[in-house]
Amino acid sequence: MSGERVERRLAAILAADVAGYSRLMGRDEAGTLARLKALRRELIDPMVAEHKGRIVKTTGDGLLIEFPSVVEAVACAITVQSGMGSRNAATPEDRRIEFRVGINSGDIIVEDGDIHGDGVNIAARLEGVAEPGGICVSAIVHDQVRDRLDCVFEDLGEQSLKNIVRPVRVYRIGPEIGPRAFRPLSGVDATGTAAVQPAALPLPDKPSIAVLPFQNMSGDPEQEYFVDGMVEEIITALSRIRWLFVIARNSTFTYKGRPIEVKEIGRELGVRYILEGSVRKGGSRVRITAQLIDAETGAHLWADRFDGLIEDVFELQDKIALSVAGVIEPALQAAEMRRSAARPTTDLTAYDLYLRALAVFYPITKERVIEALRLFEEAIAIDPHYGPALSWAAMCHREIATSGWAEAPETSWRKGSALARQAVQAAENDPRVLVNAALVLAHFGDDIGEDIGAMIGLIDRALALNPSFARGWNVSGILRNIAGEHDLAIEHIGIALRLSPRERIGTPLVVLGMAYFLKRQFDEAASKLLLAVQDNPGHPGTYRCLAACYAHMGRLDEAHEIVTRLRAITPIIVPSDVPYRNPEYRELLLSGLRLAMGES
Repeated sequence: MSGERVERRLAAILAADVAGYSRLMGRDEAGTLARLKALRRELIDPMVAEHKGRIVKTTGDGLLIEFPSVVEAVACAITVQSGMGSRNAATPEDRRIEFRVGINSGDIIVEDGDIHGDGVNIAARLEGVAEPGGICVSAIVHDQVRDRLDCVFEDLGEQSLKNIVRPVRVYRIGPEIGPRAFRPLSGVDATGTAAVQPAALPLPDKPSIAVLPFQNMSGDPEQEYFVDGMVEEIITALSRIRWLFVIARNSTFTYKGRPIEVKEIGRELGVRYILEGSVRKGGSRVRITAQLIDAETGAHLWADRFDGLIEDVFELQDKIALSVAGVIEPALQAAEMRRSAARPTTDLTAYDLYLRALAVFYPITKERVIEALRLFEEAIAIDPHYGPALSWAAMCHREIATSGWAEAPETSWRKGSALARQAVQAAENDPRVLVNAALVLAHFGDDIGEDIGAMIGLIDRALALNPSFARGWNVSGILRNIAGEHDLAIEHIGIALRLSPRERIGTPLVVLGMAYFLKRQFDEAASKLLLAVQDNPGHPGTYRCLAACYAHMGRLDEAHEIVTRLRAITPIIVPSDVPYRNPEYRELLLSGLRLAMGES
């Protein structure tokens, strides 16, 4: 047994069972089983998949589900319970199937696909506390969700749970407090397919737009990446209008395949206008339809159709962006939207490879980054001057070297630096290229990296070219941390999150966590870094930051545990290439890691 390796990870755990299962089975065994199967097929399994969950096991009356984050777990639970409320509305009370749900977040042990540990046990006990049709969560779940989902909590105080040593603070959660926690939410139909409604975001002080994923009307699922890439280019074109507030792709694409009213989307994203449409690709021809909608009223402001040869796809994108901008601001001149030198390669094969590589890169793991690099290199082989592919290949080398995945880190450093410089030469006015090059060269460059002031200058230039570039503000936060400007880093991450309110939270939270860590505000740092680990559990850098943070807080057992998890994804615990320019900040991180490893 001592030689066996135990896999541990942080997870959100949802335990659910059917209240009164024995009574229901005794009354109508065949009917109850049939209805449970229908609920699994039509409501529960689709919602679990949409919220990135994994059904670990089922019993006759129960489910155990693992989620990558507590936000996903709670959102899934509320959506399912709301759907159940809708389905039960017309069912006699003694025949209703009602679930009790408990949710906890913590350390789990994974063995042969099953999960074990106190984190799982507490979730199961919380389920026993919940009312039929209700949800109970632990304090750690409450603390991580309360400001991120629009729901109400009732503090039930500390509860002594069976076989759990310490009392657990329990919260009941629902859109309202009452004898039944979950009546149907606004916008949830009988299938329960609508998501939890987050709080409305205020409209920016300038025109704002979100471009939703276009529908693929080609009948070929293999063309999804082509359609998604086309929408991304439209977003990029619109983002170059300096006075236009444009929501980032990573937020708008969370609505893909979800039938939600545009008014609700406008409320969730905080925008006045919604652009939606479809793409039909057949042979050498492509047809794009698009319509602009006022998200406040639902009124259709503009619609059009564009046909053309596939070789002219970028001209079609420009025509759509220009037409939309003309509706929002009639005085806009077409010349302000024209992209000539900055337009991607007209060789669609290279462009296809680039799109596929981007899809592979996140969430970051060793295997995904290596595969993305292979695809970027194939694109570069076709078009050696394709700036975006060059810059992302440089980013892959940066990730491979800093994560401890390179057999020869110095080779990755040199390749990454060379590719970043080539990218800037090839596309000096492309904000995406400037941002990637600045990040790579700040970390690599010559010896410890290029002059940080010059790299911040590249970021500033990128943001001047595209002020709505959420990732640009995020990378600006990283470089400000490197330069020691932690308050400015926090401010810039705030802008990035507002521009992309539904972005994957892992990367920006790492930057925020490190800003607070370097400010020695360790409690605030740890809360951000813990969430970042849950969102992207394959990224070594986040574990290093969290381990050092716990060590400086005196939470050495937790620091040791984080180091153990870090060893599972990289052999490098204490890096040799810490980019912080101030030696005091470098030593703060390195000394924390040494403490976490048990060294003095």
